[in-house]
Amino acid sequence: MAASKKTRRPSGGGREPSEGKLDKMMEEAIVDAYDESDQIIGRRGLDRGVSTAGERREVTMSDEPVNIDRDKLRAAIRRLGPEYIFYMLDDAIEGSLVALIRRIAKKYLDLKRLRPDGDRQTKATLLADVKAFDKASRAGEYYESFMVNSGNCTAQSTGTTAWIATCNRLLDRCVAEERKSEPAEIRAAFDILFGLLDYIDQGNDDVIFFADEGGSWQVGVDWNKVLPSWFRVLSVTASPEEYAEQIRSLVEHHCNYDREKLFAVADKIATAEQREALAKVANRQARGHSQARKP
Repeated sequence: MAASKKTRRPSGGGREPSEGKLDKMMEEAIVDAYDESDQIIGRRGLDRGVSTAGERREVTMSDEPVNIDRDKLRAAIRRLGPEYIFYMLDDAIEGSLVALIRRIAKKYLDLKRLRPDGDRQTKATLLADVKAFDKASRAGEYYESFMVNSGNCTAQSTGTTAWIATCNRLLDRCVAEERKSEPAEIRAAFDILFGLLDYIDQGNDDVIFFADEGGSWQVGVDWNKVLPSWFRVLSVTASPEEYAEQIRSLVEHHCNYDREKLFAVADKIATAEQREALAKVANRQARGHSQARKP
């Protein structure tokens, strides 16, 4: 499959670091983290990486802090693909070790060019960041293609990697802020991100580039983590019929393989009226599937 003639790089300018530079930046992060403290504490149980098959790699961890051996971490990072290292660095940027991030970044980037714009001195709201991401995505700012051959047909462009990392990070923020922000605002942010995934699945190939068969499934959204938060904000902002229909539509399109489990979660969150509407939708779906199987 030949690549599109349209070749834009992700917003922010400049080339993404090469695989070697990503490895070096992560190595610096490991060393400098030990300069800050005698141990690295593992905070997250979820690997942000997404495989080329669209499967998210889950890591089972307890909630207790975990001591990490530097040599084992280096060896594990060397076995990762460059997109996984990108996701790890993207997560690190979201962390609170500002001095550490600055010390690493200055070895590879001009920090003067990274200063916030005058209108970005204050931290933007989640909804504002999601709207900006939506606008940039639809403008093709993350689109970056390459000539596809048998040797790279499963590869990701750096623009695609950046888009996936940003989409998942914003979904994580929606989940994190769901219980402390206005439900209508969180729902709006969720809906914009879900709309982008639907836009990709409608055949619009100007958002991100896929070397082979593409679709939102390659983004690797952790629906079991994301949807309960969406159900809660949807429950307090939607009528019974809207609640049921929105859930049916999204689950059917993106994660129908977990339909029964997710409907059970939505049922627990729903009001009595929403629960009744959801049951009607589920029964109608079940009848449809049963009729489809008849000879």
